[in-house]
Amino acid sequence: MNFGTDQPISRSRLWTGRILTVIVVLFLIFDATIHLLVMAPVVDSFNKLGLPVDLAVTLGVIELVCLVLYVIPSTSVLGAVLLTGYLGGAIAIQLRIGASLFSTALFPVYLGILIWGGISLRDRRLASFLLPGKSFGI
Repeated sequence: MNFGTDQPISRSRLWTGRILTVIVVLFLIFDATIHLLVMAPVVDSFNKLGLPVDLAVTLGVIELVCLVLYVIPSTSVLGAVLLTGYLGGAIAIQLRIGASLFSTALFPVYLGILIWGGISLRDRRLASFLLPGKSFGI
């Protein structure tokens, strides 16, 4: 099966994908770092969410491992899948406490869209697989 890999990715599409990826990576590095350092906002959030603060470091490590897999080209799809699962857990926890749907609870969905958008723009095979029959020449 040919997933449209016979044509090169345009420069604008490639750079758009890279920019989206950098935005996501910078945000997730920040998020993982504050989890690892167990900073005051993390302690406050964990208390509000009803989670033991002891989990902060564990979640930070899991997030970093998923992120490392996402930034390595040969494992980027695996990293995106794992980050999607991680973000799904965040959505479930937010909904459990009745967080505002569009501002707080769905923020991980917005982040997931950026994760998959960035990787899809950088990888023609993935874009052709996710949206078969579409032309992706930007």
